Amino acid sequence: MKNSQTTSIPNSLEKREKLTGWLLITPAIIILLFVFAYPISRAFWLSLFTQNLGTELKPIFSGLTNYNRILTDGRFWQTLWNTTIFTTFSIFLELILGMSIALILDKSFRGRGFVRTINLIPWSLPTAAIGLGWAWIFNDQFGIVNDILLRLGFIQTNITWLGDPFRAMLAMIIADVWKTTPFIAIILLAGLQSISSDLYEAHAIDGANPIQSFQQITIPLLMPQIIIALLFRFAQAFGIFDLVQVMTGGGPAGATETISIYIYATIRRYLDFGYGASLVVVTFLLLIFVVAIASTAARNSKFKSQNSKVS
Repeated sequence: MKNSQTTSIPNSLEKREKLTGWLLITPAIIILLFVFAYPISRAFWLSLFTQNLGTELKPIFSGLTNYNRILTDGRFWQTLWNTTIFTTFSIFLELILGMSIALILDKSFRGRGFVRTINLIPWSLPTAAIGLGWAWIFNDQFGIVNDILLRLGFIQTNITWLGDPFRAMLAMIIADVWKTTPFIAIILLAGLQSISSDLYEAHAIDGANPIQSFQQITIPLLMPQIIIALLFRFAQAFGIFDLVQVMTGGGPAGATETISIYIYATIRRYLDFGYGASLVVVTFLLLIFVVAIASTAARNSKFKSQNSKVS
């Protein structure tokens, strides 16, 4: 009798904890349904209709016609390619620079708190303001980049940075890297501080050098934070809008137009609501697909890191 009573007490406590947990997260779930689930559901419903100037803005059910149109829309595939290029190179550079900054900030030195504080300034500034500032920096007539290059003798005439497809994309990537590298650095710094120094000391006693310790201890144990940082940055970079809108507006000749800019133009400029909604749905599904893969990898790496700590 006593054994059955003692086992029932933990079960009842566990049920109460679960019930309490559900009660606490219920308001958050309701809010998410309004601000997240409803807009996506609404966009999917609108994507099944043709609603543009040709229909006098009246919704006419057309099934999957809008999705078939995406398959043959060269502009969509071009914006998808532009977005992929921007996202890939931005995240790659931000990861390298963020890791370097995190390793520096993890060391003990005079004024470390002040350096950590100013490191967050680019991330805290509004993206639109930063985009405007970088647009002036790369201005072909008054930009500081051309002025420095001219003074150093590297160029003889001003370069139209934002008027060339390759250089415009490069300028956008530089601006984005400058703003969002501190975000990755802070996440990786938190992960570095959770790694015990005893592991490095034991590894050094075994004859390992700092590079080997970084490869065999830091990277494996920091992998969950790396994946989380990349996950957040992918979602943000893939949906970039304000930086591109302010710096280039998608030009020149659509060379820097991202999916978000294309969706904005489709809905606000061309008033093609049905097709714009289908673009939103497709972009959402792409994001969900990549995020699901990254989340699975994050869980696996977290499990492996926990096992390595236990061992």
